[in-house]
Amino acid sequence: MANSNLEELKGLADDALQAELDNSESLYRKMKFEHAIKGLSNPMELRDLRRDIARLNTEMRRRQVTTMGPEELAMRSKIRARRRRKQ
Repeated sequence: MANSNLEELKGLADDALQAELDNSESLYRKMKFEHAIKGLSNPMELRDLRRDIARLNTEMRRRQVTTMGPEELAMRSKIRARRRRKQ
């Protein structure tokens, strides 16, 4: 997926997005292990892959929030307000 942009992610179906996330996480674990053992030729690939995983997770969460009902959104707002008060 190497440096996918947001528009590409929005075009994917939910199951394709989940499959891409699983694939990226698996690849990240392999690359991290290889880097610990013998080193990677370009260790910045780890950072790029980690950021791609974060983009995938963000898009999945955005889709979850858009499908939430009004009660769930209200509860989410209460939780966020409570977190802000603690800081």
